[in-house]
Amino acid sequence: MDPEAAFPELAWIDDGELRANVAGAWELAAADNDVTDLTAVPWFPPAQAALDLDDEFLVDHVRDVAAIADDMAAALADRGRGGVSRDLVVAGALVHDVGKLYEFDGHERTAIGDLLGHPYVGICVTQRAGLPVELAHVVLSHTDRTTVEPAILEAAIVRRADEVAATAIRARALEDLRDA
Repeated sequence: MDPEAAFPELAWIDDGELRANVAGAWELAAADNDVTDLTAVPWFPPAQAALDLDDEFLVDHVRDVAAIADDMAAALADRGRGGVSRDLVVAGALVHDVGKLYEFDGHERTAIGDLLGHPYVGICVTQRAGLPVELAHVVLSHTDRTTVEPAILEAAIVRRADEVAATAIRARALEDLRDA
């Protein structure tokens, strides 16, 4: 299991310790769940079953979120809307769904998936991996599965990037996205 091979976007994180700890979060989650090939983990089994999209994978989705989020952060910086940490944006995008390794076992929802969901277990993984609390906040606020709204711009960027990336997947199966 090699996070650097699965997520070449790790190289976009300038801070070496942050980069190593993001990779470490995936290593922890994979080890906890006996995942040997991250690229084989499905994106979101319930939606995939409903939309007949069995060829969508979590790594591809996370990579899409990282690319979209990084582009959004760059656009803001280019327009003088400074104060955005691109390291935090990319790191947050890369770990936002790390908890999905606990939420599903293949295509079956686990007890953690039923009772907690990936954002809550994801914050535990970020803390175990030594990541800053801001990344736990990104993980917790990236989805409407929690009531936590983004409190920092980096979290808002990752949330919107995740929404766009997930919508792009659904658009493969739907003519009208309002049917999702």
